[in-house]
This record gives sequence, C-alpha cells and structure tokens, in this order.
Amino acid sequence: MLSKGFEIEIYTGTPEADVVGLSDKIVSALDGFVREPDNRNVEYITAPSINYEQLLCALLRPRMQLRKYLHSLGNYTLIPGSTLSLVEDDRFFRSDPTNPYHSHIENAYGTKVVTASVHINIGIDDPETLMRACRVIRLEAPLFLALSASSPFIKGKASGFHSTRWGLFPQTPNPVPLFESHAHHINWIENQLANGSMYNVRHLWTSVRPNGDHRPYDLNRLELRICDLVTDPIALLAITAFLEARIIQIIDNPRIDPLTQSQLSPDELIDLNRKNEIAAATSSLDAQLKHWKDDSTITARDWITYLHQDLDIIAEKNGFSHFFSELLKILQSGNEAQQWLQLHGVGFSARDVLIQAIDTMKERERELELEDKVCSSLAA
Repeated sequence: MLSKGFEIEIYTGTPEADVVGLSDKIVSALDGFVREPDNRNVEYITAPSINYEQLLCALLRPRMQLRKYLHSLGNYTLIPGSTLSLVEDDRFFRSDPTNPYHSHIENAYGTKVVTASVHINIGIDDPETLMRACRVIRLEAPLFLALSASSPFIKGKASGFHSTRWGLFPQTPNPVPLFESHAHHINWIENQLANGSMYNVRHLWTSVRPNGDHRPYDLNRLELRICDLVTDPIALLAITAFLEARIIQIIDNPRIDPLTQSQLSPDELIDLNRKNEIAAATSSLDAQLKHWKDDSTITARDWITYLHQDLDIIAEKNGFSHFFSELLKILQSGNEAQQWLQLHGVGFSARDVLIQAIDTMKERERELELEDKVCSSLAA
C-alpha cells in the first residue's frame, strides 16, 4: 500500500447556504488550517498515512473542530459544493491582502479560482516511476472528475456543467506537456519560471502534477488536483482507493505508459485530454470520452467499470477492496452534481438543493459517529 494524504478546501457560511468569509479568523484560531486567496473558503491538510481508518479520522476530526469553532462565532456552518453557487457578483474577498502571490492570482484570474476542491496525494518515491504514473493518471483524470463532480450551480442557476469549477478553472501554463522524464520536468519548470509563465513552483495548475518538498527537484508524490469537493468521507476514500489501486498497477507494470502504448502522438494526447476534461466537466459519468490508447469512444462510467474489474483484485490483495462497493454506488446512483440536478429538475431551487446538502453532510457525520468509534479506537 502507498501513503495517502488530502488537501481539503471548503466554504463556510450560513445554514441558508450563503457563503461568508471567515478563513482569516479560522486560521488565527485553529491549528492545521491555512488560507486560500479568497476569504470565503479555508483549507486543511491531512498527514500522509497508509491506513484508511486513520485517513477517515484525519478527514473528519478537523471538520468537527471547525464546526465547533464556527458555532462559537454564530450561526455558521460548512457548505458543500465546489463553486460560489449562489453568489451573483464577482468580487474577490482577499484573505491576506499583503500576500503578493494572492495579488497575482486575483489580478490574473479573478473569481474563477475561488473554488473548493480536494487534492489527493499518493506517495511515489522513484522520480521516473512518478513521472510515468503522472502521465497515465493525467490522461485518466477525467474519470476522477466524473466520480467527484459537485458544482452544477453558479449564481443561483444550473450552469450547464456538472463541474462548473473545472469548466471555468484556469489551467496554467498552457499547454503542459506529458513529461517524458524527471529531467524533462525540471528543465520545463525552470524555463517557465525564467520566462514568467509561472509565478512560482506552485503555479502549475493542471489536473495532475508531481509534488514534493523541493519542487521540481525532490519529488515524492503524485497530486491529483481535478476532483471537486467530496464531502462524504467514505465516498472520498472510495475514489482514493480506486486511484491507489490504479497506481499500484502502474508501478507493478512498467509497460503501462501512454508514450509507448498509445497510437497517438504526445501532442495529440494533450489535445485528447483537454477535450476529455471538458466533456467530464460537462456531463461527468455520462461523458463520452476518448481512450488514450487508441482514440476509441467510451463513456466515463464504462471506462471506470472496465478498470474496476482488475483494480478490485489489487485492492482485495492490499486490504481495501471494501471501499469499492461505495465506488459502485456512485456509478449506480450518480455523483453529487447529478443528484442535485435531479432535484433541480423537479422544481427545487439551487438554494433549496444546497440547504438540503448542508443537512445531509451533517447527518452523514453523525452516522459515522467518528469521535466515539473510529478515532477513539485508533487512539487506544
């Protein structure tokens, strides 16, 4: 099994689903929380762990701590979804007006970057294996977006996307190649920094990127950045288990590599991937995608189902296959965006849908009874 960790961004606001910027207060009061450029969402980061039960605790403990603190400030709560679903203006609410990187982001991209998401990090020590895994997972990243989509609304209306976040999010620099080696990655990053297309080493906003403590030189993990916010921790762990099993398969089989297996050129693969990401952002599990091996058409749901057959065996060998039943549930019942759009289609307003989702998220936490069972058993 591989080490795993999460970066969770989430909005704060009222039980009526109005977003309220509180991250400056949260970061000052609570350890483990960090600012996003806009004050209306806040981020916490989990420590890497191999154990899924520890990850479950690491996901929910800060959330419960945050809920308690929000209650001390007033009638505030956590708001699911990955966009400013009900906000009708385009103002940027800076969390740290003195931060020059935040100034660059506000001036260059505006509120297109004011989103909530989850970044999944998977540990891979060997840099060349990491680059190969990034090549594969980048071309399959639309599948993970399809499973996680949770932003069908913006400014109070259905946007036409299942993931409005990824439909609007500025990917930069553009284009980013499929890195052929660690040396290729280093040289490319150094060139972008030199020519100003990247502000700093963090300013590589793609669906997947190699990450580490001294980028681009010392790298130790794959960071999947495409997922919308997944508020159900069991669903998030199921998506993570699917990703981990695929990466284990890639590590074990060096022949899995778009640079050698695909009938398409690297430039054609980048174009295919861009179109697949937009298709997944638009229609998620129902999206018609092009397979990177041969340009054949397949739906996101069928592609995930096809991969699941082999990956379930890997997950079972490593002791985390029980999460795959939740994966099948998402395929059958739809992701959060699809469920919300079903409610919207029968007359619920975007606000009504979000209010119900806020209650569902709180109820899910109560169902898990995390503090009494999972975390206490781990501490013992």
